Amino acid sequence: MLTIENVEAVHAQASAAARKATEDFLAKHGDRDLCGFAWCTVYEKGSTKLGKALTKLGFSKAYGGGLQLWNPSGSWTQCITAKEEGARAYADVFRAAGFEKCYAGSRMD
Repeated sequence: MLTIENVEAVHAQASAAARKATEDFLAKHGDRDLCGFAWCTVYEKGSTKLGKALTKLGFSKAYGGGLQLWNPSGSWTQCITAKEEGARAYADVFRAAGFEKCYAGSRMD
């Protein structure tokens, strides 16, 4: 279960999974796709203790509600598919930790 006590560890694990997924995609397919952005949205209010902890980790208020972390892989590639792979991997780790309302999103530039 994602809690205030383990949110930093889960974030570190999710970030590592996102980096690996993005790097693996780029190694296999190259930087060959459309330009775009990817992020993860968690549906947690920013005013809660958990929301404040997520904000300290880099999340910011999402337009449609919740909090978003843009480019969870930290990759400098512009390849939207590689960034989507990283965002999905990040969200998978959060969901595995018991935070079911975590979703990957993306858009072309």
